[in-house]
Amino acid sequence: MIPMTSAREIENYMKSLRNDGQRRVLMSFFKTGKGEYGEGDEFLGLRVPQTRQIVKMAAGTDLSEIPLLLNSKWHEVRLCGLLLLVDLFQAAAKRRLTDDEEAIRQRDSIVELYLRHSQQANNWDLVDLSAPKILGHWLLLPTNMTAESHSSGDERMLKQDIVDRLADSTNLWQQRISMVCTWKTTQQGDASWCLRYAEKHLHHTHDLMQKAVGWMLREMGKRVSTDLLRDFLQQHVATMPRTTLRYAIEKLSEEERRHWMSA
Repeated sequence: MIPMTSAREIENYMKSLRNDGQRRVLMSFFKTGKGEYGEGDEFLGLRVPQTRQIVKMAAGTDLSEIPLLLNSKWHEVRLCGLLLLVDLFQAAAKRRLTDDEEAIRQRDSIVELYLRHSQQANNWDLVDLSAPKILGHWLLLPTNMTAESHSSGDERMLKQDIVDRLADSTNLWQQRISMVCTWKTTQQGDASWCLRYAEKHLHHTHDLMQKAVGWMLREMGKRVSTDLLRDFLQQHVATMPRTTLRYAIEKLSEEERRHWMSA
């Protein structure tokens, strides 16, 4: 592997791998036509395993280079930047570094950069491959942002305010980040984040958000408590979108699925 450490090197290398046949497939799959959710997005035609290999080649890239990747017009280059952020965050989030002050500073810096450029994660794959592993993981870890940014000094409230701002945005992708980031907290047994943002987005009109809400509820029921899922459904089944409901009950028995779909 040829190491690369600058955004220009990375983007130029990725452009050299352009595949026009695959590019057309991806632009159709990710709905880049006029009026579609990915309108105007540009693809090089790289598959995700190719991009992941490039991330390995670019492992020494400094954090300061990543905004240049995130602002690229090329979808795969933005994905590369996001996956580099994921790797940097995970390196600073190892268990032995949980309370390490330098690691906390690094994690906070990565999250701040991710939030500043969150609108650049402008398709569902970019959100889903980054939000849980950066923002979602950060929700579970100590942060120094509280003292600097939140007068109450309440770390939970600071984090909730940050995700609330994404949820209350008019930007579809920031809204999806606020929902999908809860995948990580759910995996660690905390259902509260999922339930909060499922309620906030429950009546969203876009099918990408309806699917995201149902998906996160399904994961919460599977990994934390099926009874919590049933309680949520009991409260909301009469008004929630059918798409959300179908996704949420996917892991329940056939008999129970029929019950909820007919409720």
